[in-house]
Amino acid sequence: MANFSVNRWYFAFLFSAVGLLVGLKELPLRAQEKLYNPIPMPSNSEIADTLTDKDIPTGEGGFARDYAVQLEEGDQVAIDLSSDDFDSIIMLLAADGSTVAENDDGPDGSTNSLLFARITEPGNYIVRVRAFGETGSGNFKLKLTRLRPVK
Repeated sequence: MANFSVNRWYFAFLFSAVGLLVGLKELPLRAQEKLYNPIPMPSNSEIADTLTDKDIPTGEGGFARDYAVQLEEGDQVAIDLSSDDFDSIIMLLAADGSTVAENDDGPDGSTNSLLFARITEPGNYIVRVRAFGETGSGNFKLKLTRLRPVK
């Protein structure tokens, strides 16, 4: 009877260890997904959201929030970012992380941002909302408009 009890504990320990090892192997993948997971842009391409200290640190004291959008070759886009709470910067990033376009202050003389870009490669892009320097966080409005030629 004692031998059966030892074997039962041995197998329970063995299966727990194997389960733990399998879980540890998958943990980095799940952590990466949780660590960086851009928010999909809604189909109407308008967002009212909040930038917080829980978002992506910029390394300059501020924070950024990323939105994923699918763009096609030849698309011309206008991206408008406005906030009464922080000095905004808008960036359009390619899938490889390179900057396609960036704007700090829009043409109206405010600290809101407006950028225009022509897409030369189809694919997934990131629209990055961020605060200038350490100016913080708060509410913002983001709008992506696909510009179409008049026919």
